[in-house]
Amino acid sequence: MSAGTSPSPSTKQQRAAERERKLAEFRAKEARRKRNGVIITIASIAGVAVLVTGLVLAFVFAPKPATYTAGSAGAEIEGVQTFENESAHVQGAVDYPQTPPAGGAHSPAWLNCGVYTEPVPAENAVHSQEHGAVWVTYDPSLSAEDLAALEQKLPKTYVVLSPYEGLPSPIVLSGWNVQLEVDDANDPRIAQFLEEYWQGGQVPEPGAACTGGVDAPGKVA
Repeated sequence: MSAGTSPSPSTKQQRAAERERKLAEFRAKEARRKRNGVIITIASIAGVAVLVTGLVLAFVFAPKPATYTAGSAGAEIEGVQTFENESAHVQGAVDYPQTPPAGGAHSPAWLNCGVYTEPVPAENAVHSQEHGAVWVTYDPSLSAEDLAALEQKLPKTYVVLSPYEGLPSPIVLSGWNVQLEVDDANDPRIAQFLEEYWQGGQVPEPGAACTGGVDAPGKVA
């Protein structure tokens, strides 16, 4: 070795330096992995929080079904027509005096209450009226916005909603021997009619089931 020349590192020293280099790389990778893990965890927690908040808000602000008190209080509602149809079980089609029917002879099988997108058999729907259901019919040309507004006014049970051709007004509510024609889904008399005649005492079989009967095509709820 000449004077003034640094000695070359030994093999042992080279290996030690290599280990230190690899260890430094490993520590750097671990540090990055941990940072990424923390970021992912925070993002996941934030995402879950946003999802939970969204679900809570959706539940809180979602339209709630309207509620009414069963039974009649004898309220007088402008525009309500009354009839004197009698109850009887018959087979086959019935020629009803009202459009849509508001009571009368009907099928032995009642229609399961709910929302229908297609016309329902009148003979089955009238049997549901006999049990206290209100049959809410609307002209098929009713806008989606008006239909949605109408649905929000309906209770969850003991109601049949369906389109009906040839109505005398855009919307008709029919209970047993009572009927109301309205032009607007926001007419306050809709709620008044339901409060008075939904599961009202004027029906022949109050409290009888509105499920366990028959479905018609187009049932969605």
